[in-house]
This record gives sequence, C-alpha cells and structure tokens, in this order.
Amino acid sequence: MWKLALLVVAVVIVGAGVATIWSYRQASNDAERAMSGIAGRTKPPSEVFDPSLVAGLPEIAQRYFTHAIAPGTPLHTTVRLEMKGTFLLGDKASFQTYAMTARQILAPPSEFVWIPSMQSGVMSISGSDALVQGAGWTRFWINGLVPVVNLQATTDLNRSALTRAAMEAMWAPASLLPGNGVAWEQTGPSTARLSFTTGIEPVDMTLAPDGRVVKVVTMRWSDANPEKTFRLQPFGGTMEAEATFAGFTIPSLVKVGNHFGTDDYLPFFQAQIMAAEFL
Repeated sequence: MWKLALLVVAVVIVGAGVATIWSYRQASNDAERAMSGIAGRTKPPSEVFDPSLVAGLPEIAQRYFTHAIAPGTPLHTTVRLEMKGTFLLGDKASFQTYAMTARQILAPPSEFVWIPSMQSGVMSISGSDALVQGAGWTRFWINGLVPVVNLQATTDLNRSALTRAAMEAMWAPASLLPGNGVAWEQTGPSTARLSFTTGIEPVDMTLAPDGRVVKVVTMRWSDANPEKTFRLQPFGGTMEAEATFAGFTIPSLVKVGNHFGTDDYLPFFQAQIMAAEFL
C-alpha cells in the first residue's frame, strides 16, 4: 500500500511540475504574440518632422521636439527596444539586486509588452509585463518553474500600466506630438506638464537647456507600499544619458522607481537602452 501511496504522490508532483512548465511556456508565447500584434497594428507614418510642426507650441515643447527629432525623420510612434541594466526587487529597507536584460515594444500612450530576464546567482526571474488593447498583466516565474506573480487585467492594474506607457513615451518622441493627443503646458523655465487622452495623471518633465530630458515624475496608481493598497503615490526618476537612433534622440540611461522625491525612493529600474527600432 505504501508503494502505491508513494507512486500517487510522485505522479501528483510530476503533474504539477508539468502544468507549471506548460503555463510558463504558454504565457511566454502569449507575450511574443502580443508583441507581434502591436507591431502589426502599427501604421507607417505619413509625415516627417519639420520644426514648423511645433512652432505654435510652448517654448518647452519646441525645445524638446527640436532636440529629440532630427528634421526629415519619419514620425514613427512605436518603438522596439533592447535594454540591459539592474533591477532591484524589494523596497528601500530590503532589496535583492538582479542583472537585467529585456526586450520591449512600446506604443504610447496605451500599449507595451516588456519581456525581461533577471539573474541573481543561481536564481533567474523571467516573464512579462504588459498592457495590450486595454488589458494589462504581470506574470513572472523563478527559473521557469515557480510562479512569483500572475496578475491578470483589473481596473487597478490597467490604470497603473497606463501610467507606465505614458512615462515611457519619451522613448518614442513622435508619440508626444499634440497630433497624437498629448497636451503640453509649460509650468516653469525648464518644466512641462503633459496630459494624455487616456485620462491618467499628467506627467511632469524637466529638460536641460539644450532640450535633453533630465527628470520625469508623475503620481502613479500603485500598491507598492507597506499596506499593499492601491493609491496615488509619486513615481519617477532621472535620465542620465541619451543616444540617437534613426533620427530620434532618446534617454538611454534611466533610473526610476516608486516614492520619487521621498525618503522611501528606490530606483528599482536602472536601464541602458542598447538598441531602438522605430516602427
């Protein structure tokens, strides 16, 4: 009898392992299909950039666009990115550091798929974070076997993801043109407030005198707090270098995180853009 019991336990364990591997592979395939779907829905631009397109905008907007987009550049609003860097998992009081590489497709202000691989010693975390056609998800596994998080679309998750898509629009500068529904308000000599048709909280951007983005901040709907309760809290960071790809000059070294500007700020996402392909 005991042999039969052991056999049953072994079958259950193996079955659970197979189911977990299958779910991981299925989720990975879903993320890849979502990436392809965003690319497939992207329409080729009908215009190229000319400074006259932004001549009527506030000075801060003109400064940004004339720095970020070279004259004659097709106004692509979707971008594929390759990045590497560091991901800090935890909070300021206690976190673990992971080496990160990632691929992303971004179609601001409402769609993205981010597929990272994060490594710390023998532990690897992989999966995806996304917002596709109004539905968000966050799915990650340890070593492709142990599920860490598997969040499906909810009102809270979608709202938080929309803020991410808007903040990262700096990687697709043409998406920030007023013709794409973005309203620019100059709030100071080197600051602007950007409002989006998706209805999320405005994004505040700080520029250097030459038009480089140096800081991006917003109030994000997030549960990254001790109470694990969704609420508005500061989110943002600094842009410490830039690079030019196919006529677009974008931040290439960024450090961002929750609770920006407070004692609890931890720049958990520290990334260097290695390649950018505009669609």
